[in-house]
Amino acid sequence: MRLVLFLCCLLLPAHLARAQDGPMRLVLELNRIDPLDGACRLTFLTHNTLGTDLDALSVETVLIDTEGRVERLTLFDFGALPDGVPRVRQFDIPGLACEGLGRVLINGVATCSPGEACAAGLELSTRTSVEVIG
Repeated sequence: MRLVLFLCCLLLPAHLARAQDGPMRLVLELNRIDPLDGACRLTFLTHNTLGTDLDALSVETVLIDTEGRVERLTLFDFGALPDGVPRVRQFDIPGLACEGLGRVLINGVATCSPGEACAAGLELSTRTSVEVIG
């Protein structure tokens, strides 16, 4: 019993300190959309505050046109995302006109390493006219 109390006393301060830092989440913000020659570039600002570095993150993404039709299904590989450090990732979508993009649906987390906390802490937002849903 003393051992359990001792371990709780050691672990509780670290847990409380993390809880005071803010919610544990993984933010994917569609920050910019830029037309390129024959493509559309989507720029995401990411912020991992899950409490652990992510070695790999990829999400199943559905691009939906302004008429509500599925344009394509693809994987966005965000790569490694260190805890507490914002990162920018860009994805060039060939054959897509930016003005025809209406919504981006994050259909699910395909890869989250280590752990499965990515989907539970996922927070989506946009600074563009294109809606991001999930």
